[in-house]
Amino acid sequence: MKLELIDYVIIAIYFLFVVGIGVMLKKRIKTGNDFLLSNRKIPLWITSLAFISANLGAQEVIGMAASGAKYGLYTVHYYWLGAVLAMIFLGVFMMPFYYGSKARSVPEYLKLRFDEKTRTFNALTFAVMTIFSSGISLYALAMLMQIILKWNFDVSIWVAAGIVLAYIYLGGLTSAIYNEVLQFFLIVLGIAPLVYIGMAKAGGWHGILQNVDNAKLHVWKGMGSAATNPMGVDAFSMVFGLGFVLAFGYWCTDFLVVQRAMISRNLNEARRTPVIASIPKIAMPVIVILPGIILLALQSKFTGFELPHNANGDIDYNMTLLLLLSKLYPSGILGVGITALIASFMSGMAGNVTAFNTIWTFDIYQAHIQKNASEKHYLNVGRITTVAGILLSILTAYVARGFNSIMDLLQLVFSFVNAPLFATFFLGMFWKRTTSNGAFWGLISGTVAAALTHGITTAEGKGGWIGNIHQYYSGTSQAFNIAGISFIVCLIVTILVSLFTKRKPDEKLVGLVYSLTPKETDKAKVWYKNPLSLGLVVLLITVILNIIFF
Repeated sequence: MKLELIDYVIIAIYFLFVVGIGVMLKKRIKTGNDFLLSNRKIPLWITSLAFISANLGAQEVIGMAASGAKYGLYTVHYYWLGAVLAMIFLGVFMMPFYYGSKARSVPEYLKLRFDEKTRTFNALTFAVMTIFSSGISLYALAMLMQIILKWNFDVSIWVAAGIVLAYIYLGGLTSAIYNEVLQFFLIVLGIAPLVYIGMAKAGGWHGILQNVDNAKLHVWKGMGSAATNPMGVDAFSMVFGLGFVLAFGYWCTDFLVVQRAMISRNLNEARRTPVIASIPKIAMPVIVILPGIILLALQSKFTGFELPHNANGDIDYNMTLLLLLSKLYPSGILGVGITALIASFMSGMAGNVTAFNTIWTFDIYQAHIQKNASEKHYLNVGRITTVAGILLSILTAYVARGFNSIMDLLQLVFSFVNAPLFATFFLGMFWKRTTSNGAFWGLISGTVAAALTHGITTAEGKGGWIGNIHQYYSGTSQAFNIAGISFIVCLIVTILVSLFTKRKPDEKLVGLVYSLTPKETDKAKVWYKNPLSLGLVVLLITVILNIIFF
Protein backbone atom coordinates (compact mmCIF):
# COMPACT_ATOMS: atom_id res chain seq x y z
CA MET A 1 0.00 0.00 0.00
CA LYS A 2 1.48 3.32 -1.08
CA LEU A 3 0.19 6.65 0.21
CA GLU A 4 0.68 9.80 -1.85
CA LEU A 5 1.00 13.37 -0.59
CA ILE A 6 -2.75 13.99 -0.92
CA ASP A 7 -3.45 11.02 1.37
CA TYR A 8 -1.14 12.37 4.07
CA VAL A 9 -2.73 15.83 3.75
CA ILE A 10 -6.23 14.39 4.30
CA ILE A 11 -5.07 12.49 7.40
CA ALA A 12 -3.25 15.55 8.79
CA ILE A 13 -6.33 17.77 8.26
CA TYR A 14 -8.44 15.28 10.20
CA PHE A 15 -5.99 15.22 13.13
CA LEU A 16 -5.95 19.01 13.27
CA PHE A 17 -9.75 19.19 13.01
CA VAL A 18 -10.49 16.84 15.92
CA VAL A 19 -8.00 18.60 18.19
CA GLY A 20 -9.45 21.93 17.02
CA ILE A 21 -12.89 20.90 18.24
CA GLY A 22 -11.42 20.33 21.69
CA VAL A 23 -9.69 23.74 21.62
CA MET A 24 -12.94 25.48 20.59
CA LEU A 25 -14.96 23.82 23.34
CA LYS A 26 -12.39 24.41 26.10
CA LYS A 27 -13.86 27.84 26.91
CA ARG A 28 -17.26 26.27 27.66
CA ILE A 29 -15.84 23.73 30.13
CA LYS A 30 -15.94 25.39 33.55
CA THR A 31 -17.31 22.72 35.90
CA GLY A 32 -17.10 19.00 36.48
CA ASN A 33 -20.63 18.61 35.08
CA ASP A 34 -19.61 20.48 31.89
CA PHE A 35 -16.59 18.24 31.42
CA LEU A 36 -18.19 14.89 32.34
CA LEU A 37 -21.92 15.28 31.51
CA SER A 38 -22.23 18.06 28.87
CA ASN A 39 -24.87 19.57 31.22
CA ARG A 40 -27.70 17.70 29.43
CA LYS A 41 -27.91 20.19 26.57
CA ILE A 42 -27.22 18.01 23.51
CA PRO A 43 -29.96 17.89 20.79
CA LEU A 44 -31.64 14.64 19.68
CA TRP A 45 -29.93 14.18 16.30
CA ILE A 46 -26.52 14.60 17.92
CA THR A 47 -27.24 12.16 20.77
CA SER A 48 -28.65 9.57 18.33
CA LEU A 49 -25.60 9.66 16.05
CA ALA A 50 -23.27 9.73 19.06
CA PHE A 51 -25.13 6.73 20.50
CA ILE A 52 -24.34 4.58 17.47
CA SER A 53 -20.88 6.11 16.94
CA ALA A 54 -19.80 5.29 20.50
CA ASN A 55 -20.13 1.64 19.46
CA LEU A 56 -18.64 2.23 16.01
CA GLY A 57 -15.07 1.88 17.13
CA ALA A 58 -12.20 -0.33 16.08
CA GLN A 59 -13.91 -3.44 17.39
CA GLU A 60 -16.80 -2.79 15.04
CA VAL A 61 -15.11 -1.53 11.87
CA ILE A 62 -12.04 -3.79 11.94
CA GLY A 63 -13.57 -6.53 14.11
CA MET A 64 -16.78 -6.95 12.14
CA ALA A 65 -14.94 -7.08 8.81
CA ALA A 66 -12.71 -9.75 10.38
CA SER A 67 -15.77 -11.66 11.60
CA GLY A 68 -17.39 -11.29 8.17
CA ALA A 69 -14.41 -13.08 6.60
CA LYS A 70 -14.20 -15.62 9.41
CA TYR A 71 -17.90 -16.39 9.93
CA GLY A 72 -19.68 -14.91 6.90
CA LEU A 73 -23.22 -13.59 7.05
CA TYR A 74 -23.77 -15.09 10.52
CA THR A 75 -21.96 -12.00 11.83
CA VAL A 76 -25.07 -9.86 11.20
CA HIS A 77 -26.52 -11.45 14.35
CA TYR A 78 -24.48 -8.87 16.26
CA TYR A 79 -26.84 -6.28 14.76
CA TRP A 80 -30.21 -7.78 13.88
CA LEU A 81 -30.33 -10.03 16.94
CA GLY A 82 -27.68 -8.61 19.25
CA ALA A 83 -28.47 -4.90 19.05
CA VAL A 84 -31.79 -3.68 17.63
CA LEU A 85 -34.23 -5.28 20.09
CA ALA A 86 -32.09 -4.31 23.10
CA MET A 87 -31.76 -0.70 21.87
CA ILE A 88 -35.54 -0.44 21.52
CA PHE A 89 -36.04 -1.99 24.98
CA LEU A 90 -33.63 0.56 26.46
CA GLY A 91 -35.51 3.48 24.93
CA VAL A 92 -39.03 2.26 25.70
CA PHE A 93 -38.61 0.74 29.16
CA MET A 94 -35.30 1.63 30.82
CA MET A 95 -34.50 5.25 29.94
CA PRO A 96 -37.38 6.57 32.10
CA PHE A 97 -35.53 5.14 35.12
CA TYR A 98 -32.08 6.34 34.10
CA TYR A 99 -33.14 9.83 33.06
CA GLY A 100 -36.01 10.29 35.52
CA SER A 101 -33.90 9.32 38.54
CA LYS A 102 -31.43 12.12 37.68
CA ALA A 103 -28.60 9.61 38.08
CA ARG A 104 -25.37 10.82 36.49
CA SER A 105 -24.23 7.30 35.64
CA VAL A 106 -25.40 3.69 35.56
CA PRO A 107 -23.59 2.83 38.84
CA GLU A 108 -25.24 5.84 40.49
CA TYR A 109 -28.64 4.39 39.52
CA LEU A 110 -27.58 1.18 41.28
CA LYS A 111 -26.85 3.20 44.40
CA LEU A 112 -30.34 4.77 44.30
CA ARG A 113 -32.03 1.41 43.65
CA PHE A 114 -29.84 -0.71 45.94
CA ASP A 115 -26.89 0.60 47.95
CA GLU A 116 -23.34 1.95 47.84
CA LYS A 117 -21.53 -1.39 47.78
CA THR A 118 -23.44 -2.54 44.67
CA ARG A 119 -22.64 0.75 42.99
CA THR A 120 -18.95 0.49 43.83
CA PHE A 121 -18.59 -3.08 42.60
CA ASN A 122 -20.23 -2.19 39.27
CA ALA A 123 -18.15 0.99 38.96
CA LEU A 124 -14.90 -0.95 39.43
CA THR A 125 -15.77 -3.76 37.00
CA PHE A 126 -17.07 -1.30 34.42
CA ALA A 127 -13.92 0.82 34.73
CA VAL A 128 -11.83 -2.27 33.95
CA MET A 129 -14.04 -3.14 30.97
CA THR A 130 -13.82 0.38 29.46
CA ILE A 131 -10.04 0.30 29.74
CA PHE A 132 -9.94 -3.03 27.90
CA SER A 133 -12.27 -1.72 25.18
CA SER A 134 -10.26 1.48 24.85
CA GLY A 135 -7.06 -0.55 24.62
CA ILE A 136 -8.53 -2.67 21.80
CA SER A 137 -9.33 0.47 19.83
CA LEU A 138 -5.85 1.86 20.46
CA TYR A 139 -4.22 -1.42 19.40
CA ALA A 140 -6.13 -1.44 16.12
CA LEU A 141 -5.27 2.20 15.45
CA ALA A 142 -1.57 1.62 16.14
CA MET A 143 -1.62 -1.47 13.92
CA LEU A 144 -3.11 0.64 11.13
CA MET A 145 -0.44 3.33 11.50
CA GLN A 146 2.29 0.69 11.50
CA ILE A 147 1.03 -0.92 8.30
CA ILE A 148 -0.10 2.17 6.40
CA LEU A 149 2.23 4.90 7.58
CA LYS A 150 5.15 2.50 8.23
CA TRP A 151 5.51 3.83 11.78
CA ASN A 152 6.92 1.74 14.59
CA PHE A 153 4.09 0.04 16.53
CA ASP A 154 5.17 1.53 19.87
CA VAL A 155 5.46 5.04 18.39
CA SER A 156 2.04 4.62 16.78
CA ILE A 157 0.50 3.71 20.15
CA TRP A 158 1.81 6.87 21.83
CA VAL A 159 0.99 9.25 18.96
CA ALA A 160 -2.56 7.96 18.61
CA ALA A 161 -3.13 8.06 22.35
CA GLY A 162 -1.76 11.60 22.52
CA ILE A 163 -4.20 12.92 19.90
CA VAL A 164 -7.21 11.34 21.67
CA LEU A 165 -5.97 12.69 25.00
CA ALA A 166 -5.65 16.20 23.57
CA TYR A 167 -9.24 16.64 22.46
CA ILE A 168 -10.82 14.90 25.47
CA TYR A 169 -8.62 16.76 27.96
CA LEU A 170 -9.59 20.08 26.39
CA GLY A 171 -13.30 19.60 25.61
CA GLY A 172 -14.43 16.69 27.77
CA LEU A 173 -17.54 14.68 26.91
CA THR A 174 -18.91 17.41 24.61
CA SER A 175 -15.76 17.27 22.49
CA ALA A 176 -16.02 13.47 22.32
CA ILE A 177 -19.71 13.66 21.34
CA TYR A 178 -19.22 16.12 18.46
CA ASN A 179 -16.18 14.21 17.24
CA GLU A 180 -18.25 11.01 17.29
CA VAL A 181 -20.80 12.60 14.97
CA LEU A 182 -18.03 13.74 12.61
CA GLN A 183 -16.50 10.28 12.79
CA PHE A 184 -19.80 8.57 11.95
CA PHE A 185 -20.04 10.39 8.62
CA LEU A 186 -16.33 9.86 7.91
CA ILE A 187 -16.65 6.11 8.50
CA VAL A 188 -19.67 5.75 6.21
CA LEU A 189 -18.25 7.98 3.45
CA GLY A 190 -14.79 6.43 3.73
CA ILE A 191 -15.81 2.76 3.58
CA ALA A 192 -18.97 2.83 1.40
CA PRO A 193 -16.93 3.27 -1.83
CA LEU A 194 -14.86 0.22 -0.82
CA VAL A 195 -18.03 -1.87 -0.70
CA TYR A 196 -19.11 -0.56 -4.11
CA ILE A 197 -15.72 -1.17 -5.75
CA GLY A 198 -15.34 -4.57 -4.09
CA MET A 199 -18.83 -5.71 -5.13
CA ALA A 200 -18.16 -4.64 -8.70
CA LYS A 201 -14.86 -6.54 -8.80
CA ALA A 202 -16.47 -9.62 -7.26
CA GLY A 203 -19.27 -9.60 -9.87
CA GLY A 204 -22.05 -8.15 -7.74
CA TRP A 205 -24.24 -10.20 -5.43
CA HIS A 206 -24.33 -12.95 -8.06
CA GLY A 207 -20.55 -13.15 -7.86
CA ILE A 208 -20.75 -13.39 -4.08
CA LEU A 209 -23.20 -16.29 -4.31
CA GLN A 210 -20.97 -18.11 -6.82
CA ASN A 211 -17.62 -17.60 -5.10
CA VAL A 212 -18.34 -17.72 -1.37
CA ASP A 213 -19.03 -20.94 0.52
CA ASN A 214 -22.82 -21.27 0.85
CA ALA A 215 -22.40 -22.07 4.55
CA LYS A 216 -21.28 -18.45 5.10
CA LEU A 217 -24.23 -16.86 3.25
CA HIS A 218 -27.01 -17.55 5.73
CA VAL A 219 -28.12 -16.08 9.02
CA TRP A 220 -30.00 -19.01 10.60
CA LYS A 221 -29.44 -22.03 8.37
CA GLY A 222 -27.12 -24.53 10.06
CA MET A 223 -27.82 -23.22 13.56
CA GLY A 224 -29.30 -26.56 14.66
CA SER A 225 -25.86 -27.57 15.92
CA ALA A 226 -22.62 -25.76 16.73
CA ALA A 227 -20.83 -28.17 14.37
CA THR A 228 -22.88 -27.21 11.29
CA ASN A 229 -22.09 -23.50 10.93
CA PRO A 230 -18.83 -21.49 10.63
CA MET A 231 -19.47 -19.55 13.85
CA GLY A 232 -19.56 -22.74 15.92
CA VAL A 233 -22.67 -21.59 17.82
CA ASP A 234 -26.02 -23.37 18.13
CA ALA A 235 -29.36 -21.50 17.92
CA PHE A 236 -30.00 -21.56 21.69
CA SER A 237 -26.57 -20.11 22.55
CA MET A 238 -27.05 -17.49 19.83
CA VAL A 239 -30.51 -16.38 20.95
CA PHE A 240 -29.97 -16.62 24.70
CA GLY A 241 -26.25 -15.81 24.93
CA LEU A 242 -26.05 -13.05 22.32
CA GLY A 243 -29.64 -11.99 21.59
CA PHE A 244 -30.70 -11.76 25.22
CA VAL A 245 -27.86 -11.73 27.75
CA LEU A 246 -25.01 -9.98 25.91
CA ALA A 247 -27.24 -7.71 23.80
CA PHE A 248 -29.38 -6.46 26.67
CA GLY A 249 -26.40 -6.48 29.01
CA TYR A 250 -24.45 -4.19 26.69
CA TRP A 251 -27.06 -1.87 25.20
CA CYS A 252 -29.18 -1.51 28.35
CA THR A 253 -26.54 -1.28 31.09
CA ASP A 254 -23.22 -0.24 29.50
CA PHE A 255 -22.65 3.36 30.55
CA LEU A 256 -20.58 4.04 27.44
CA VAL A 257 -23.71 3.99 25.24
CA VAL A 258 -26.35 4.83 27.88
CA GLN A 259 -24.43 8.03 28.66
CA ARG A 260 -25.19 9.32 25.14
CA ALA A 261 -28.94 9.13 25.85
CA MET A 262 -28.64 10.46 29.41
CA ILE A 263 -27.26 13.82 28.19
CA SER A 264 -30.42 14.53 26.11
CA ARG A 265 -32.43 17.70 26.70
CA ASN A 266 -35.58 15.94 28.00
CA LEU A 267 -36.99 12.49 28.77
CA ASN A 268 -38.75 12.01 25.41
CA GLU A 269 -35.53 12.71 23.51
CA ALA A 270 -33.60 10.44 25.88
CA ARG A 271 -36.06 7.62 25.11
CA ARG A 272 -35.98 8.21 21.36
CA THR A 273 -32.18 8.40 21.16
CA PRO A 274 -31.48 4.62 21.19
CA VAL A 275 -34.58 3.87 19.07
CA ILE A 276 -33.56 6.33 16.34
CA ALA A 277 -29.98 5.02 16.54
CA SER A 278 -31.29 1.50 15.84
CA ILE A 279 -32.39 2.58 12.34
CA PRO A 280 -28.87 3.08 10.89
CA LYS A 281 -27.75 0.14 13.06
CA ILE A 282 -29.84 -2.18 10.87
CA ALA A 283 -27.97 -1.04 7.76
CA MET A 284 -24.44 -0.97 9.25
CA PRO A 285 -23.63 -4.58 8.21
CA VAL A 286 -23.40 -3.30 4.63
CA ILE A 287 -20.52 -1.05 5.69
CA VAL A 288 -18.72 -3.17 8.26
CA ILE A 289 -19.50 -6.87 7.57
CA LEU A 290 -19.95 -7.06 3.80
CA PRO A 291 -16.26 -6.17 3.13
CA GLY A 292 -15.25 -9.43 4.85
CA ILE A 293 -17.61 -11.45 2.63
CA ILE A 294 -16.40 -9.56 -0.45
CA LEU A 295 -12.83 -10.58 0.44
CA LEU A 296 -13.88 -14.25 0.43
CA ALA A 297 -15.25 -13.84 -3.11
CA LEU A 298 -12.12 -12.04 -4.29
CA GLN A 299 -9.92 -14.77 -2.84
CA SER A 300 -11.79 -17.31 -4.98
CA LYS A 301 -11.48 -15.25 -8.18
CA PHE A 302 -8.05 -13.62 -7.91
CA THR A 303 -4.62 -14.06 -6.39
CA GLY A 304 -3.08 -11.52 -4.02
CA PHE A 305 -6.01 -11.31 -1.61
CA GLU A 306 -4.68 -13.84 0.90
CA LEU A 307 -4.68 -12.78 4.55
CA PRO A 308 -1.36 -12.85 6.44
CA HIS A 309 -0.73 -14.88 9.59
CA ASN A 310 -0.18 -13.37 13.04
CA ALA A 311 2.61 -14.15 15.50
CA ASN A 312 0.75 -17.27 16.69
CA GLY A 313 0.58 -18.70 13.17
CA ASP A 314 -3.19 -18.14 12.86
CA ILE A 315 -4.86 -16.37 9.94
CA ASP A 316 -5.00 -12.68 10.90
CA TYR A 317 -8.60 -11.82 10.08
CA ASN A 318 -8.08 -8.37 11.62
CA MET A 319 -6.21 -7.48 8.43
CA THR A 320 -9.32 -7.95 6.24
CA LEU A 321 -10.27 -4.31 5.83
CA LEU A 322 -6.68 -3.08 5.53
CA LEU A 323 -5.99 -5.61 2.78
CA LEU A 324 -9.05 -4.48 0.81
CA LEU A 325 -8.10 -0.83 1.18
CA SER A 326 -4.59 -1.47 -0.10
CA LYS A 327 -5.83 -3.49 -3.09
CA LEU A 328 -8.92 -1.53 -4.16
CA TYR A 329 -8.46 2.15 -3.28
CA PRO A 330 -6.47 4.59 -5.46
CA SER A 331 -4.58 7.59 -4.05
CA GLY A 332 -6.79 10.33 -2.67
CA ILE A 333 -9.71 8.10 -1.88
CA LEU A 334 -7.24 5.86 -0.04
CA GLY A 335 -6.54 8.81 2.27
CA VAL A 336 -10.28 9.14 2.95
CA GLY A 337 -10.56 5.42 3.68
CA ILE A 338 -7.59 5.46 6.05
CA THR A 339 -8.99 8.56 7.75
CA ALA A 340 -12.31 6.72 8.19
CA LEU A 341 -10.52 3.89 9.97
CA ILE A 342 -8.55 6.30 12.14
CA ALA A 343 -11.85 8.04 12.99
CA SER A 344 -13.45 4.77 14.05
CA PHE A 345 -10.56 3.89 16.35
CA MET A 346 -10.53 7.34 17.92
CA SER A 347 -14.30 7.26 18.35
CA GLY A 348 -14.20 3.94 20.18
CA MET A 349 -11.28 4.92 22.35
CA ALA A 350 -12.62 8.37 23.23
CA GLY A 351 -16.05 6.97 24.09
CA ASN A 352 -14.55 4.51 26.54
CA VAL A 353 -12.21 7.05 28.11
CA THR A 354 -15.01 9.59 28.68
CA ALA A 355 -17.16 6.87 30.28
CA PHE A 356 -14.19 5.82 32.43
CA ASN A 357 -13.45 9.33 33.70
CA THR A 358 -17.12 9.93 34.60
CA ILE A 359 -17.39 6.63 36.50
CA TRP A 360 -14.13 7.16 38.33
CA THR A 361 -14.83 10.79 39.26
CA PHE A 362 -18.46 10.45 40.40
CA ASP A 363 -18.82 6.81 41.48
CA ILE A 364 -15.43 6.13 43.02
CA TYR A 365 -13.60 9.37 43.84
CA GLN A 366 -16.55 11.54 44.91
CA ALA A 367 -18.33 8.63 46.60
CA HIS A 368 -15.38 7.39 48.65
CA ILE A 369 -12.47 9.85 48.63
CA GLN A 370 -13.64 13.49 48.43
CA LYS A 371 -17.42 13.90 48.81
CA ASN A 372 -17.96 17.65 49.09
CA ALA A 373 -15.31 19.32 46.95
CA SER A 374 -15.91 22.20 44.53
CA GLU A 375 -16.93 21.81 40.87
CA LYS A 376 -13.49 23.09 39.91
CA HIS A 377 -11.93 20.29 41.94
CA TYR A 378 -13.99 17.60 40.17
CA LEU A 379 -13.12 19.18 36.82
CA ASN A 380 -9.43 18.74 37.63
CA VAL A 381 -10.00 15.18 38.84
CA GLY A 382 -11.84 14.42 35.59
CA ARG A 383 -8.90 15.67 33.55
CA ILE A 384 -6.33 13.76 35.63
CA THR A 385 -8.47 10.62 35.28
CA THR A 386 -8.51 11.14 31.52
CA VAL A 387 -4.71 11.03 31.47
CA ALA A 388 -4.71 7.91 33.65
CA GLY A 389 -7.32 6.25 31.41
CA ILE A 390 -5.17 6.87 28.33
CA LEU A 391 -2.08 5.39 30.00
CA LEU A 392 -4.00 2.28 31.10
CA SER A 393 -5.40 1.93 27.57
CA ILE A 394 -1.85 1.87 26.22
CA LEU A 395 -1.08 -1.02 28.58
CA THR A 396 -4.13 -3.06 27.53
CA ALA A 397 -3.48 -2.39 23.83
CA TYR A 398 -0.61 -4.87 24.03
CA VAL A 399 -2.93 -7.55 25.46
CA ALA A 400 -5.11 -7.33 22.33
CA ARG A 401 -2.21 -8.47 20.15
CA GLY A 402 -2.74 -12.06 21.29
CA PHE A 403 -6.20 -12.47 19.72
CA ASN A 404 -6.78 -13.24 16.02
CA SER A 405 -10.25 -11.66 16.17
CA ILE A 406 -10.66 -8.66 18.46
CA MET A 407 -14.43 -9.23 18.48
CA ASP A 408 -13.82 -12.52 20.31
CA LEU A 409 -11.78 -10.70 22.96
CA LEU A 410 -14.42 -8.00 23.35
CA GLN A 411 -17.32 -10.45 23.67
CA LEU A 412 -15.33 -12.30 26.34
CA VAL A 413 -14.85 -9.09 28.35
CA PHE A 414 -18.57 -8.25 28.00
CA SER A 415 -19.55 -11.73 29.23
CA PHE A 416 -17.67 -11.10 32.50
CA VAL A 417 -19.18 -7.65 33.22
CA ASN A 418 -22.37 -6.95 31.29
CA ALA A 419 -24.04 -10.36 31.47
CA PRO A 420 -24.45 -10.56 35.27
CA LEU A 421 -25.13 -6.82 35.41
CA PHE A 422 -28.16 -7.16 33.15
CA ALA A 423 -29.63 -9.81 35.47
CA THR A 424 -29.27 -7.34 38.35
CA PHE A 425 -30.90 -4.51 36.40
CA PHE A 426 -33.68 -6.71 35.05
CA LEU A 427 -34.70 -7.85 38.52
CA GLY A 428 -34.10 -4.45 40.09
CA MET A 429 -36.28 -2.56 37.64
CA PHE A 430 -39.10 -5.06 37.28
CA TRP A 431 -39.24 -6.91 40.64
CA LYS A 432 -39.58 -4.61 43.62
CA ARG A 433 -38.76 -7.48 46.01
CA THR A 434 -35.10 -7.39 44.85
CA THR A 435 -32.91 -6.34 47.77
CA SER A 436 -29.57 -4.60 48.04
CA ASN A 437 -27.81 -7.67 49.40
CA GLY A 438 -29.39 -9.83 46.70
CA ALA A 439 -28.09 -7.53 43.96
CA PHE A 440 -24.60 -7.30 45.42
CA TRP A 441 -24.06 -11.03 45.97
CA GLY A 442 -25.74 -11.83 42.66
CA LEU A 443 -23.29 -9.57 40.80
CA ILE A 444 -20.28 -11.10 42.55
CA SER A 445 -21.56 -14.65 41.97
CA GLY A 446 -22.21 -13.99 38.27
CA THR A 447 -18.75 -12.51 37.73
CA VAL A 448 -17.07 -15.39 39.58
CA ALA A 449 -19.13 -17.90 37.57
CA ALA A 450 -17.92 -16.26 34.34
CA ALA A 451 -14.29 -16.49 35.47
CA LEU A 452 -14.64 -20.14 36.53
CA THR A 453 -16.37 -21.11 33.28
CA HIS A 454 -13.58 -19.46 31.29
CA GLY A 455 -11.04 -21.27 33.47
CA ILE A 456 -12.42 -24.76 32.83
CA THR A 457 -13.23 -24.41 29.12
CA THR A 458 -11.13 -23.67 26.03
CA ALA A 459 -11.70 -22.26 22.57
CA GLU A 460 -9.06 -21.63 19.90
CA GLY A 461 -6.32 -22.12 22.51
CA LYS A 462 -7.79 -19.54 24.96
CA GLY A 463 -9.08 -20.25 28.46
CA GLY A 464 -8.57 -23.47 30.43
CA TRP A 465 -6.27 -21.86 33.00
CA ILE A 466 -7.81 -24.10 35.72
CA GLY A 467 -8.42 -27.19 33.62
CA ASN A 468 -10.10 -28.23 30.40
CA ILE A 469 -13.38 -30.10 30.83
CA HIS A 470 -15.01 -28.77 27.65
CA GLN A 471 -13.81 -27.33 24.34
CA TYR A 472 -15.96 -24.92 22.32
CA TYR A 473 -15.89 -24.75 18.54
CA SER A 474 -14.97 -21.04 18.57
CA GLY A 475 -14.12 -18.14 20.86
CA THR A 476 -17.49 -16.64 20.00
CA SER A 477 -19.32 -19.75 21.21
CA GLN A 478 -17.30 -19.71 24.43
CA ALA A 479 -18.12 -16.05 25.09
CA PHE A 480 -21.86 -16.56 24.45
CA ASN A 481 -22.01 -19.55 26.80
CA ILE A 482 -20.01 -17.81 29.53
CA ALA A 483 -22.46 -14.91 29.27
CA GLY A 484 -25.46 -17.23 29.61
CA ILE A 485 -24.01 -19.05 32.63
CA SER A 486 -23.02 -15.84 34.44
CA PHE A 487 -26.49 -14.37 33.80
CA ILE A 488 -28.30 -17.43 35.15
CA VAL A 489 -26.06 -17.66 38.24
CA CYS A 490 -26.52 -13.96 39.00
CA LEU A 491 -30.29 -14.25 38.51
CA ILE A 492 -30.67 -17.27 40.80
CA VAL A 493 -28.40 -15.94 43.58
CA THR A 494 -30.09 -12.51 43.50
CA ILE A 495 -33.56 -14.06 43.83
CA LEU A 496 -32.56 -16.45 46.62
CA VAL A 497 -30.76 -13.82 48.71
CA SER A 498 -33.58 -11.29 48.12
CA LEU A 499 -36.17 -13.71 49.47
CA PHE A 500 -34.32 -13.90 52.79
CA THR A 501 -33.26 -10.25 53.21
CA LYS A 502 -35.10 -6.99 53.82
CA ARG A 503 -36.08 -4.83 50.84
CA LYS A 504 -36.54 -1.06 50.60
CA PRO A 505 -40.05 0.34 51.25
CA ASP A 506 -42.19 1.24 48.22
CA GLU A 507 -41.90 5.00 48.78
CA LYS A 508 -38.12 4.81 48.26
CA LEU A 509 -38.51 2.92 44.96
CA VAL A 510 -40.77 5.37 43.11
CA GLY A 511 -39.06 6.29 39.84
CA LEU A 512 -36.70 3.32 40.19
CA VAL A 513 -39.02 0.31 39.74
CA TYR A 514 -41.42 -0.14 36.80
CA SER A 515 -44.55 -1.00 38.81
CA LEU A 516 -44.12 1.99 41.14
CA THR A 517 -43.27 4.62 38.51
CA PRO A 518 -45.92 6.83 36.81
CA LYS A 519 -46.02 6.09 33.07
CA GLU A 520 -45.21 8.86 30.59
CA THR A 521 -48.14 9.84 28.36
CA ASP A 522 -47.69 10.50 24.65
CA LYS A 523 -48.32 14.24 24.39
CA ALA A 524 -47.17 14.62 20.78
CA LYS A 525 -49.66 12.05 19.37
CA VAL A 526 -47.30 11.52 16.40
CA TRP A 527 -46.07 7.97 15.83
CA TYR A 528 -42.45 8.87 15.03
CA LYS A 529 -42.19 10.85 18.27
CA ASN A 530 -43.45 7.89 20.27
CA PRO A 531 -40.56 5.54 21.19
CA LEU A 532 -42.80 2.44 21.27
CA SER A 533 -44.45 3.05 17.86
CA LEU A 534 -41.13 3.90 16.22
CA GLY A 535 -39.51 0.87 17.84
CA LEU A 536 -42.19 -1.51 16.53
CA VAL A 537 -41.58 -0.28 12.96
CA VAL A 538 -37.82 -0.86 13.32
CA LEU A 539 -38.45 -4.30 14.81
CA LEU A 540 -40.71 -5.29 11.89
CA ILE A 541 -37.99 -4.33 9.39
CA THR A 542 -35.46 -6.43 11.33
CA VAL A 543 -37.72 -9.50 11.31
CA ILE A 544 -38.22 -9.18 7.54
CA LEU A 545 -34.43 -9.02 6.98
CA ASN A 546 -33.91 -12.16 9.09
CA ILE A 547 -36.48 -13.98 6.96
CA ILE A 548 -34.94 -12.83 3.66
CA PHE A 549 -31.43 -13.96 4.62
CA PHE A 550 -32.49 -17.04 6.62
